[in-house]
Amino acid sequence: MPINILMPALSPTMEEGNLSKWNVKEGDKVKSGDVIAEIETDKATMEVESIDEGTVGKIVVAEGTQGVKVNALIAVLLADGEDSSAIGRAPAPEAKAEAKPEAAPTPAAVPAATPAPAAPAAAAAPAAAGDRVFASPLARRIAKEAGLDIAKIAGTGPHGRVIQADVEAAKSGAPAKAAPTSAPQAAAAPAPAPVPAGASDAQVLKLFAEGSYDLVPHDNMRKTIARRLSESKQTVPHFYLTIDTDLDALLALREQINGAAPKDKDGNPAYKISVNDMIIKAMALSLKKVPAANASWTGDNMILHKVVDVGVAVSIPGGLITPIVRNADQKTLSAISNEMKDLAKRARDRKLKPEEYQGGTTAVSNLGMFGVKDFAAIISPPHATILAVGAGIPKPVVKGGEIKIATVMSVTLSTDHRVVDGALGAELMQAFRGYIEKPMGMLV
Repeated sequence: MPINILMPALSPTMEEGNLSKWNVKEGDKVKSGDVIAEIETDKATMEVESIDEGTVGKIVVAEGTQGVKVNALIAVLLADGEDSSAIGRAPAPEAKAEAKPEAAPTPAAVPAATPAPAAPAAAAAPAAAGDRVFASPLARRIAKEAGLDIAKIAGTGPHGRVIQADVEAAKSGAPAKAAPTSAPQAAAAPAPAPVPAGASDAQVLKLFAEGSYDLVPHDNMRKTIARRLSESKQTVPHFYLTIDTDLDALLALREQINGAAPKDKDGNPAYKISVNDMIIKAMALSLKKVPAANASWTGDNMILHKVVDVGVAVSIPGGLITPIVRNADQKTLSAISNEMKDLAKRARDRKLKPEEYQGGTTAVSNLGMFGVKDFAAIISPPHATILAVGAGIPKPVVKGGEIKIATVMSVTLSTDHRVVDGALGAELMQAFRGYIEKPMGMLV
């Protein structure tokens, strides 16, 4: 019997993926374990192995197809002795319909959650020139009953709105009563109403001149980032704590460590520690020192983690990904440095395995290399904390009663207030500052 090959779910959050490449063609024989395709998920491009043996009888979804739903049929495998007549009619996944502009909704189509205006606005009718005509419901009904084109009736109401008197005057052939001098004589286009959350593309695009923009479809990564960040800000009560830290001792120690790094046969250093590597280590040791903050929230429980796994935000084309440094509190700075270089490279190549970017107990996001002084990051559940790191900037500070110049770095901790209260967060930040300003503690 033919075997259906379905679009696999390569991560818990995956709902659809792009079938970027087939490594087989119809008629090829495959066995269990052979790599038959490459699937691009929201975070990485992953190889798909065949589970069964047989001959590729039909490829249902062509390579390069985007937005293939999980469990959709992508190919059919024939067992030994079967030919293509056994395939029958293999159901193909539904093609995505091309997005078409939507008509402007009437007021009745606005979701109930959208606040209503103080006075009900009448539905707008298109004029011959394509402009909108504003009229009261009563004027519109009377004009319709009289067979009059309301677009040809001059309005004397507020902002040129057509009112009952205007329609009655048009019926009798008498000139309409002049509008008050304080009101504009010609119908003026009203200011555009705010676009409600969740508005369609057509509603948003009406705000911009045709030809003044390009449309870039959302890929799976951007859709996932948008969904997860929206859910986080809507469901996680964020609380922020910001401190300044003196980086001078850390910079001096980093220079000593890198200067003492052993060389390989080609004269290249075995490692080159960055400030970010030391921040990862400091954050991990701080959570080890303040274990109550190394936690996650669920509906029924507080998860107190026994390990410290630090996610590190890495920018990649089209978005970002957060590979995890496992047991970061137990690793040396050189080990963290080499591991991060490998993870970052494979992240940019979209070659990370799901277990390398899923989970973790906290995260670090560093924009200091871009000159950003300070910022607040959004928590990525199930994490309860994320540390936003700014640039080290020379500033005048008071030391021993004297004004001196020090390299000062601002860091902001975003916390899930259900898990980390103010005092607990402050304790965590105090521990972090201790490791940054007295970095020898990270080597013990």
